[in-house]
Amino acid sequence: MTWNRNIPGLLTDDVRLRVPLNRSNPDDLRTIEVYARLVATPNGTDKPYLVFLQGGPGCESPRPTLRDPGFPGWLSRALEDYQLVLLDQRGTGLSSPVSEPVGDAPSQAEYLTHLRADEIVEDCEDIRRHLGIQKWAALGQSFGGFTLLRYLSTYPESLSAGYFTGGLSAVGRSADDIYAACYEQLRAKSLEYYKRFPGDRVRFAELAALAKKGEIATPSGDVVCPSRLRSLGHVLGASGGAEKLHYLLEYPHTSRAFRHDLAELLPYDGRNPLYAVIHESSYADGVVTDWSAARTLPDDFREDPTLLTGEHVMPEWFDTDQELRPWKEVADLIANHPWPKLYDPDVLRTAEVPCAAAVYHDDAYVPRKFSLETAALLPQMHAWVTTEYEHNGSNASGGAVLDRLIKLAKGEIVR
Repeated sequence: MTWNRNIPGLLTDDVRLRVPLNRSNPDDLRTIEVYARLVATPNGTDKPYLVFLQGGPGCESPRPTLRDPGFPGWLSRALEDYQLVLLDQRGTGLSSPVSEPVGDAPSQAEYLTHLRADEIVEDCEDIRRHLGIQKWAALGQSFGGFTLLRYLSTYPESLSAGYFTGGLSAVGRSADDIYAACYEQLRAKSLEYYKRFPGDRVRFAELAALAKKGEIATPSGDVVCPSRLRSLGHVLGASGGAEKLHYLLEYPHTSRAFRHDLAELLPYDGRNPLYAVIHESSYADGVVTDWSAARTLPDDFREDPTLLTGEHVMPEWFDTDQELRPWKEVADLIANHPWPKLYDPDVLRTAEVPCAAAVYHDDAYVPRKFSLETAALLPQMHAWVTTEYEHNGSNASGGAVLDRLIKLAKGEIVR
């Protein structure tokens, strides 16, 4: 290993491997490149390893620095105990990134079916073996936690510990079940928001009416349809999100400030298109999703445009967003793909791996009730339910959440 010293206070190295695209078919000779960045402190190169599994799907791992105030605090805490392996999950970052459709829609959709948690775990195993590591710990944020759960369901013997932050996925539940629970949470968060900022409900109703007439647009010229506008509710699932939404609504909809800030706050942009195109697949434990978020939209949401949504991808966005539009046919094929099961409950019940999970009481994206069902499957799981943080607690806490999870898994504290 050759450490680079060009990041002040950190040592880094790169791992690049060619791996099969489709491990389920030995006759499929297609390969992709998978990239991971190793990170350690100057005196930490003898510490055990921790692989970080990023949220998403479709998002790369964070880029390490100690000089940026926005640098996730959990990274500094993790480096106290571990060397880090920051994996760019297949299709993201430097791991054969997917940015534009290539070929016809059926071929592209078939390609994307190999970018799920099951194949990401296999990539992790290839990297672990390449580095000569017998066991390593894993930290999964949100979708990264879903991937970690798959890891525990297939290779528990490779893990020394597992840490989940807002990432205990439902096991044996349909995507419809999960989205229905998320709508319940977003309804409550919407009402809580309007109770805090009562004038904003009238303001949002005005904007929704303008959106229906095609009069809300981003600086790029995209017309923001009503369902896209209400997806601003995703910010309510993060600390400080309510304030961001409130300040946006202060501006006239025709102002540059509003249009630019709106574009910045809307989820599912063209930078990481996979986040929109394959998002529902992350909840597909052996089901066809068939645009689950759109199908399960509750009646009161249909009638009241001021009830906000979160990570609910709608098919019409692939018509109205110019960067998502090229993916329209691919997204529809993905929505109708029969996904294999991700988790084996019998294996999870026997996975003797020390684990700890931050379960956010009011999580807008990963329903608490299903997370606790999953936690009960794992024999060495310490689930910490907290109202102190939202879904972004791992970053927002400055390392406090990860610190607690490490201590829970080690048995240094009991809750």
